[in-house]
Amino acid sequence: MGCFGNVRALLNPTMSAWRYLPAASFVPLLLVWFGPTDTAKMALLFIGVIFFLISLILDNTSAVQKELVEAALTMGASRREVVTRVVVPAAFPAIFDSMRNMIAVAWTYLVIAEIVGAQDGIGAVMMRAGRFLSVDVIMAAILTIGILGVLTDVLFRIVGRMLFPWNVERRS
Repeated sequence: MGCFGNVRALLNPTMSAWRYLPAASFVPLLLVWFGPTDTAKMALLFIGVIFFLISLILDNTSAVQKELVEAALTMGASRREVVTRVVVPAAFPAIFDSMRNMIAVAWTYLVIAEIVGAQDGIGAVMMRAGRFLSVDVIMAAILTIGILGVLTDVLFRIVGRMLFPWNVERRS
């Protein structure tokens, strides 16, 4: 989408519309369709993350330096080669970083899915603890989610440094 203006013009309004639908509002529908299963959780994660991620990938590919694309075209590269050998490799560090950032959003939706309709998981533990006013268990679950989130972020950063050692300017 980021490389082809006509595809972007066609799909971007659709993607933008989906981004503004709250994924949590799909929970009742997903529970009707799939019941309180892992499939329902994965569907909620997909709905909550994919449209934002597509939009970020569009921005990442659009941000590739035009000089790189023009140089490849000047050297005789086809449009397919420009996409596969210039745009994707140049945008991939930013795409990977966008994926890392969307993991935090995915954690949020995972907990929502577990709170609403799961029998197990951190969210379900929190709901059971809430019924018995076990604030200590709820706080421990919140802390666990935070620790798992930070560990996931650190893991993504380490893998990103290993995959893209040249990407110094985007490191934070």
